[in-house]
Amino acid sequence: RSIYRLEKEESIPDGMCIDTEGKLWVACYDGGRVIRLDPETGKRLQTVKLPVDKTTSCCFGGKDYSEMYVTSASDGMDKDWLSRQPQAGGVFKVNDTFSCHFRRPFFPP
Repeated sequence: RSIYRLEKEESIPDGMCIDTEGKLWVACYDGGRVIRLDPETGKRLQTVKLPVDKTTSCCFGGKDYSEMYVTSASDGMDKDWLSRQPQAGGVFKVNDTFSCHFRRPFFPP
């Protein structure tokens, strides 16, 4: 069954994972974000925007799984696009996903 219809700006669903509360996180390729969905209600609960367009996947880690790691791609990007998004192709670490107060490239491209 389908649980959510992506908005135009969310673009293409890519990698996904489930958090400790049973909510679904979806990386939005060409959407520059990861969204958190409630699979029971189909509602979008949260959006984490990143400084790159091509988010590819997400997973949780850290001692208590409070850190989210988000991968990104740089394939198909020309020099101009890459100059505007120099972190494309990197892996991002998002601390405290429920407030999203801190993010930085964890592994630069």
